[in-house]
Amino acid sequence: MKVSELSRESFRARLGGEGVRLAAGPFNCRLQSGVSEIADELAHLYAHHPLIDDSAFVDFHVAIQPGHGLRRWVRPQARFVVDAIEPFTPLPRDQSLPMLEWGLNWCITAYSQHILVIHAASVARGRHAAILPAPPGSGKSTLCAALVNRGWRLLSDELTLIRLDTGELMGLARPVSLKNASIDIIRDYAPEAFLTRPVRDTSKGTVALMAPTQTSVEAVNTPTRATWMVLPRYRAGAEARLTPMGSGAAFLQLADNAMNYHILGARGFAAVGRTVDQCRNYSFEYSRLDDAIAVFERLAEDAK
Repeated sequence: MKVSELSRESFRARLGGEGVRLAAGPFNCRLQSGVSEIADELAHLYAHHPLIDDSAFVDFHVAIQPGHGLRRWVRPQARFVVDAIEPFTPLPRDQSLPMLEWGLNWCITAYSQHILVIHAASVARGRHAAILPAPPGSGKSTLCAALVNRGWRLLSDELTLIRLDTGELMGLARPVSLKNASIDIIRDYAPEAFLTRPVRDTSKGTVALMAPTQTSVEAVNTPTRATWMVLPRYRAGAEARLTPMGSGAAFLQLADNAMNYHILGARGFAAVGRTVDQCRNYSFEYSRLDDAIAVFERLAEDAK
């Protein structure tokens, strides 16, 4: 059974009560919220995710709850809670939905020391995956969202997960976080995609979340291997161009973006090295999304 098969009333009741128990790739999550206004958009964002039964183990019990005391009504706040712990300072209540996504990212990063976690987007075509590590403002999420709406499968927008034993990528297929100008760009580029209302004045500017495609969610457990590591950078007016990257530079890019590299030690070093060795590594400059998609289509065709 999927989230979309629940009635809106049933989803709201579960979210505000015992929680919505669902699978997001390799993780089982229980989502709860006393902030009722996020229910409808949250149901859209996770519409295709499978529900899990009450006997299944849950990795993360997370909740978005109203602020304490007067903060429920005066400049109302929202709190992120995981297993009765509040790791963050409360945020304005209208930031509840992005706070839930940021909090889930924190849970995965903080508690997943059995896999390599890289701050990068990743998309797949068939069994071939592209890892897109890049700093904020590079156009990474915009490019990721565009690819997903042109036939690529979303593995993750923020956290690329690599198995230490096999080197395979593990998909999450959770919502894509779009910021500032990227929101309207993707609304125009993919009008059929579901985007939440923009939330303004966050620490990241204006934020909206894009729902993963049904194909991405349903194929989330399809084995994929990294075939390309592409470091994207948006530059106004630039022609779409791939530039080969040396293995040393590629290793540093992945290692610098690996969230738990220092914890994994030798295992992290080996995982990054193996990923770089099996990938064709590039830097990528672009300005027009259609041109960027064409470049990625050529990569996919060459990999067949």
